[in-house]
Amino acid sequence: MVFAMPPDAELSPVSGRTTIHDVARAAGVSVATVSKVINGRYGVAASTFSRVMTVVSELGYESSLVASSLRRSKTNVLGILVAEFEPFSTELLKAVSAAMYGTDYELLAYSGPNSDRGNVGWERRSLSRLAGTLIDGAIIVTPTVTMSSTSIPVVTIDPHTGRGGPASIGSDNVAGAYTATRHLIELGHRRIAHISGRRDLESAELRELGYRRALEDAGIPYDPALVRDGNYRAPQTDDAARALLTMTDRPTAIFAANDQSAIRVLEIASELGIRVPGDLSVVGFDNIPEASAAVPQLTTMAQPLREMGAEALRMLLALLGGTDTPQHVQLHAELVVRGSTGPAPTG
Repeated sequence: MVFAMPPDAELSPVSGRTTIHDVARAAGVSVATVSKVINGRYGVAASTFSRVMTVVSELGYESSLVASSLRRSKTNVLGILVAEFEPFSTELLKAVSAAMYGTDYELLAYSGPNSDRGNVGWERRSLSRLAGTLIDGAIIVTPTVTMSSTSIPVVTIDPHTGRGGPASIGSDNVAGAYTATRHLIELGHRRIAHISGRRDLESAELRELGYRRALEDAGIPYDPALVRDGNYRAPQTDDAARALLTMTDRPTAIFAANDQSAIRVLEIASELGIRVPGDLSVVGFDNIPEASAAVPQLTTMAQPLREMGAEALRMLLALLGGTDTPQHVQLHAELVVRGSTGPAPTG
């Protein structure tokens, strides 16, 4: 968990030994005066304020969100809840954090149980721990279940189950996957494989749908042997990529459902002596920072992660302010062509 405290929260000792009475004694003022200082109330002389805050700093106090929320029923802290801090969620966290500049809120980043352990519903358990006492509202990244009702305002990003439940935001996965596959088709590729994402996540299904529509529109028959499960993970991509790249009639191009899988394809192709893009073209999805650092640099569909984070925050602030907000916002992904794609090999 990473968080910063609001300036008007009540104080509690880091060590558990120092109390507000100790602060009052050291500063030579009453407990009531210390309370006024640390809660930003009027009626304290500037010199007294300075003296009390100096003592607070020397004694090593920090703010107690729980005490503040119990008193005010508000913490001025928003949460961003993720199953884990992988590249996609980390980029969204940075986007939300940047967008919060100038607001009256602080940000708490909270990681739930690792999704590989099968913890469906982790976001509900996380909300029950945080809502009301630590956070006033939450942005939840790729929630696993639909939350028809929540105790605090919630906005979801890329929900597993699609548009149901709270306000949500995502990118146009079908159109993005269609564009990625069409890019390969326009380069002359006809044997195009797909490494799919997690089967429980709607974005994975939609990206496979976009892939299949692009093939159909180009008159290329769909071959189920060319679709392998990568689970949005580099380790799970290993078997899928090796199976595809060791086929007798291997594909000349692979569209992976996310960048982590696509980057692993590049690494396995290198191990097998397959040249990219001379023998094989590879396209990913997301445009995480690692995509431009890959060798060769990865062609990918760039999700507007910064805009998604900023829009999620705007929607949450609107909900907190009692303003109506769209139930679902969909943004466009754009093709970023780099060195991992080229013309289909001849002969």
